Amino acid sequence: MSTVFDCRDQNELLAGMRNARAAIARGELIVIPTDTVYGIAADAFSPAAVQRLLDAKGRGREMPPPVLVASQQMVAALVESIPDAVQKLIDAFWPGGLTIVLPAQPSLTWDLGETKGTVAVRMPDRRVALELLAETGPLAVSSANLTGRDAAIIASDAKRMLGDSVAVYLEEGYVERGIPSTIVDATSLVEAGEGQTPLVRILRDGVITREQLEEVLGDLLEPAEKPGDVEPDAGDAEAVSAEPGGDPVDQE
Repeated sequence: MSTVFDCRDQNELLAGMRNARAAIARGELIVIPTDTVYGIAADAFSPAAVQRLLDAKGRGREMPPPVLVASQQMVAALVESIPDAVQKLIDAFWPGGLTIVLPAQPSLTWDLGETKGTVAVRMPDRRVALELLAETGPLAVSSANLTGRDAAIIASDAKRMLGDSVAVYLEEGYVERGIPSTIVDATSLVEAGEGQTPLVRILRDGVITREQLEEVLGDLLEPAEKPGDVEPDAGDAEAVSAEPGGDPVDQE
């Protein structure tokens, strides 16, 4: 049976954090509040736990979850490198609603799904999430909902969809916005070949606007599509193309 802890109560917050840490250590799933939507979380370095997360949502390995971190030091351990332009994005928008896709550190022994060597990373702007991440390390976190359903903006909504597939629910009331993070692909800043122009591409619009990104990136931001361009069919509203190969990542 899963347990719900109301983190607005100090006693329940302490008990909830303790139980959430223990659940992650056992390879189980938890639901946590973030600054965008509620997320379903698993140990990013446990392939069995990540698969349990995908199964709970009813999705396949072709939609790997993003990874949430508590610090820039955690990011440096997960990615191949942090280009100057990405550092500017981190300085401007973290903690906050920007997910950045970069080539993953090749030495990592993990399995998030069919990532083609990339990882989508974000630092959430929520105290409960950051304190938990500081103790557990990086967590694979997807929006807390069944595939094709709206992302939960309160833990009780997540529990109605996910039930006992989640061990611990951390409730902290409604999230402020309920709008998912903006996702950008910065892999070309690391991997651009000779004759290629490195650009940052917006994969999904979210709480960070194109105008905000332009202020930081300038000409490094890929231009918006012109009127009349054909938009690709996204299918599941949570799926966006994350890598040059066109594979999707999940929403958070």
